[in-house]
Amino acid sequence: MAVAEVTLPSNSGRAARARATRSNVDQIEVKIAGRRFRTTEVFDTYWRFAARRQDIYRQRLRGDAGPWTDDPILRAHRFTNCYRAADRVSQYLIREVIYDGDQDFAEVTFRTLLFKFFNKIETWELLNDELGQTPTWADFDLDTYDKVLSRHFKTGRRLYSAAYVMAPPKLGAERKHSNHLRLLRDMMRADVPAALQAAESMSDAFDLLRAQPGIGDFLAFQYLIDLNYSSGLDFDEMDFVVAGPGARDGIRKCFGPAAAGIESEVISYMAHHQGEHFERLGLKFDGLHGRPLQLIDCQNLFCEVDKYARVAHPAIAGVSGRSRIKQKFAPVREALTSWFPPKWGINQA
Repeated sequence: MAVAEVTLPSNSGRAARARATRSNVDQIEVKIAGRRFRTTEVFDTYWRFAARRQDIYRQRLRGDAGPWTDDPILRAHRFTNCYRAADRVSQYLIREVIYDGDQDFAEVTFRTLLFKFFNKIETWELLNDELGQTPTWADFDLDTYDKVLSRHFKTGRRLYSAAYVMAPPKLGAERKHSNHLRLLRDMMRADVPAALQAAESMSDAFDLLRAQPGIGDFLAFQYLIDLNYSSGLDFDEMDFVVAGPGARDGIRKCFGPAAAGIESEVISYMAHHQGEHFERLGLKFDGLHGRPLQLIDCQNLFCEVDKYARVAHPAIAGVSGRSRIKQKFAPVREALTSWFPPKWGINQA
């Protein structure tokens, strides 16, 4: 099992004691997957960021007036919530897509993937408005959907979210959105929903999604997490994780290049040892209505800390070499929602 231990330098004298105290605050020694690391200062920033960002979420959920933090980086730039399921798009997906409509898992899978291939609320609502009903697999007609999206694409309307890159599956159509509709049709015809439900582990379900055209490691894992919000799957979010590119950047900044190749184990370490590090740093972190950070949340936090560190720790490089945070913070008018998969048992909290 991975363990964390504080190690002080073996120097002597007043200056040495000062350096030891700083080392105790900024760097600790941890052992993960048989490798021993002396963390960078970004490691402690990871936990401080999580506590501050979650505090902002709690204040906004209560309806408190901003600003919600005195952290200049958090006030100036946009960061996602600590908990993936609490973000605006995930909240919409859970409430308005997954749990609104026929709960047959084939229909839930169809709606979820249709939404996630574009990952844009406006595109989902466009289809609802143009079709005059919630999209269903039972009534799916590829040409109809394609005409709706193509017509609006030609007006310059953006169909895809800019949150992450959606690689176009190569299925013979000219347009990216047309190929995604073909992919969805092919997955449903191949009865992917039934195969997912028959999967013995989260890893097996991931492999099934990863085998689909145009779906790489990152998207396969994201789609699986989304489908697992439904009542049709019940994998434990602590069973399996895949580190995306942003998370690998954040891991590099916390642990250095020696963490390459064991990113999943690093994320698992963070999830399983979160309590001791929040306590070590004197940070208050009550979780999501008592729910601790899961693997997917720790993975996402590495992405966000990578961005935060570009300003807070510019001398510490990640994998990509990015040095700026592109998105500025702009408060949204609509109130935050807080409704999660009922099987989590936290909605009443």
